[in-house]
Amino acid sequence: MLRLALASLVGTAIEFYDFFAYGTAAALVLGPLFFPSFSPLAGTLAAFGTFGVGFLARPLGSVLFGHVGDRYGRRPVLLASLLLTGLATVGVGCVPSYASLGTAAPLLLLLLRFLQGLGLGGEWGGAVLLTAEHAPEGRRGLWSSFPQMGPAAGFLLANGLTLALSGLLSEARFAAWGWRVPFWCAGLLALAGLWLRRSVEETPEFRALTETGRRAEAPLPEVLRVHWRLLLLTGGAMSVGYAVFYAVTTWSLAYTTGPLHMDRTLMLAVVMAAVLLKGLVTAPLAALGDRWGRRPMCLAGSAACALWMFPFVALLSSGDPLLAAVGCVGALLAMVLMYAVVGAYLPELYAPRIRCTGAAVGYNLGGVLGGALTPIVATALATGSGPPWGVAVYLTAVALTSLACFALLPETAPSPARAARSEPAVA
Repeated sequence: MLRLALASLVGTAIEFYDFFAYGTAAALVLGPLFFPSFSPLAGTLAAFGTFGVGFLARPLGSVLFGHVGDRYGRRPVLLASLLLTGLATVGVGCVPSYASLGTAAPLLLLLLRFLQGLGLGGEWGGAVLLTAEHAPEGRRGLWSSFPQMGPAAGFLLANGLTLALSGLLSEARFAAWGWRVPFWCAGLLALAGLWLRRSVEETPEFRALTETGRRAEAPLPEVLRVHWRLLLLTGGAMSVGYAVFYAVTTWSLAYTTGPLHMDRTLMLAVVMAAVLLKGLVTAPLAALGDRWGRRPMCLAGSAACALWMFPFVALLSSGDPLLAAVGCVGALLAMVLMYAVVGAYLPELYAPRIRCTGAAVGYNLGGVLGGALTPIVATALATGSGPPWGVAVYLTAVALTSLACFALLPETAPSPARAARSEPAVA
């Protein structure tokens, strides 16, 4: 289990590294480079628009790779999605700016961002099913939290490199070529991830489906026909995780380094510290989900997010780096209460024959609702003087929507008595 969990963690970290490198670049440099005729605010909004395209592509990727995962196995998904995302990310680092290529530059950026999202849309489903379908029943939440730590690891890797380059290079050199280095490094990371995943075995549950002839012929139509309500609920439920995470890691960078004129390197360090803490507490919180249940953790996390969004905005808008750090840490700790357990929760909501499609599409629908819109909406709302309370209202509304969706979903964790009787799965 440890070998499988690490393979899922490393691969997910690499793919999210690719995704987050773009988000940081969008917040810091892509507006002036690719939309120079726009005002600074409009350029940032346009850059976040290309950022949002990746989220729009993710449900399509989950449909494509979910079909592969439910028909042909979870293992092919792990390899193909990583390869696609890695190639697209290297391509982003090679796109000339608007000054060199004209309008073709932002169009190429848009296409590569779409391909990034397509690959990442398949990654999550394959990674969590690798661990969830191998894990002992009473420890499924713990082992399924390893791919949930991938986003934190990927963010730290991408932004650690960006932070180092930002500190070592002048503003002019960073804008000229420094921002491209994290994208170029994605190629080497993708090759490393493919090497680590080359010997991953197919999951026992998919092998059982193959042996009994119970694989779904058309997973997506079956999910839409039979489980459409569950799909909408899981998408709505997941939106709070995306909204809060990208409010902290993407919008807060643009807001504090733009209108508030805070130091870029310092704010990157603040956000990285908050994400590191989130990653460290993910596994312990997932273990609590095995003991107390998935649904109570999700309800608690959504409620905590709803209560913290106004303090978060107030602390962030203070202009004090220490207070901003408190706001970011509090927001991510509230969010991770629910995020830690969804690697086990979402797959358990769907039958094995349609699990790769159903869980992945539901998860990535939340990305459209929460991740794609949040940087754009928050940037648009954060105009004028004073704290941007409209951002707090928006994030609170998303959290309350997720809370309502989780309240309508059933519990899936085994009872303690059942977990005690479960036999460990063979890895």
